Amino acid sequence: MNKYLLFMLITLFLSNITLAQNEDFYESKVTLSGYGELHFNQETNSKGFVSKSLDFHRFVLFLGYNWTEKWSFKSEVELEHNFVQNGQGELELEQAYVNYHHADWFGFQAGVILPSIGLLNEYHEPPLFFGVERPDYHNKIIPTTWFGNGIAFYGNYLDFDYKLTVMEGLNNEKFSESNGIRGGRRKGFRADAKNPLYNLRVDYNGFPGLKIGGSLTYNKASGDTSTNKIDIFEIHAKYNYNNFYALFEYGQINYEKGNFRKSLGFYFDLGYDLSGLLKTRTEIIPFFRYTDYNTAASTLLRGDADKKNHYKYWVFGISVKPIQEVVFKADFGIRTRELGNEETKLFNLGVGYMF
Repeated sequence: MNKYLLFMLITLFLSNITLAQNEDFYESKVTLSGYGELHFNQETNSKGFVSKSLDFHRFVLFLGYNWTEKWSFKSEVELEHNFVQNGQGELELEQAYVNYHHADWFGFQAGVILPSIGLLNEYHEPPLFFGVERPDYHNKIIPTTWFGNGIAFYGNYLDFDYKLTVMEGLNNEKFSESNGIRGGRRKGFRADAKNPLYNLRVDYNGFPGLKIGGSLTYNKASGDTSTNKIDIFEIHAKYNYNNFYALFEYGQINYEKGNFRKSLGFYFDLGYDLSGLLKTRTEIIPFFRYTDYNTAASTLLRGDADKKNHYKYWVFGISVKPIQEVVFKADFGIRTRELGNEETKLFNLGVGYMF
């Protein structure tokens, strides 16, 4: 069956369901929320050169509207780096979709949506993750934030949470050995709908404090003159119980063509909230992170070509949360490239909020 006809039939079916519902007593409402983060970054390379920057990295506003208990609209606009001018800064419409929530086991979204890949792509507000910057894994392997035009079906049943996304595909001619698929995101701008991207994620939440799951993604990525089939496999687990935090993610991208045929990486976080020991309401969470990633882990050239984009990165840091919606962060780490054993020392300070 033609995919567009299938979409129309599903939409018509759901519309007929809602027409039969009595929602005369529901009061429509507007929702306003958002998040932001200010960063101080210092980098010292292997030659001793030091660079420092102070940047309001992100300012994000979320606007939603509920027509009924089941039908709503959700949107998110992001300004990066304070302003947009002459190629500097970014202004992006990261979400803008109609949402239908039939029941816990089924709902759908249609518009500008986020594929469900990894733990951060959908939920990336600063108080929700350790470290001033998002993990390198969510830049080089999974290009957070990844958004585009499409439709998604989601639900929860018997402690299993699922989401199936069909959205615009990637531009394979923008893939690179140093950044993997990141440059191939079309971000909803006149996106080519010829070869959609398919993403399925399933999580299990049946144990207290634990989320464990994974996702599969497939796309016949197409540029102006060529194509390159890719598949992405990732697994993730997150545990938060009795003030202890543990998190793990692993992802791998396989490419059909080109000099580099594989990108892969993983990281894990360990943290502990000291507020109970210190008898304070302020959460004080020291943490440790170890990351290993290679955006060109397998190349046709082999040798040094397999090493120049391989990095290992360890970080020690702390998050201080006087309330759940505000966080102050600090971290220090060393990132090492395998080729040449080049080291970069990084020191970061940050403040973030969400509401």
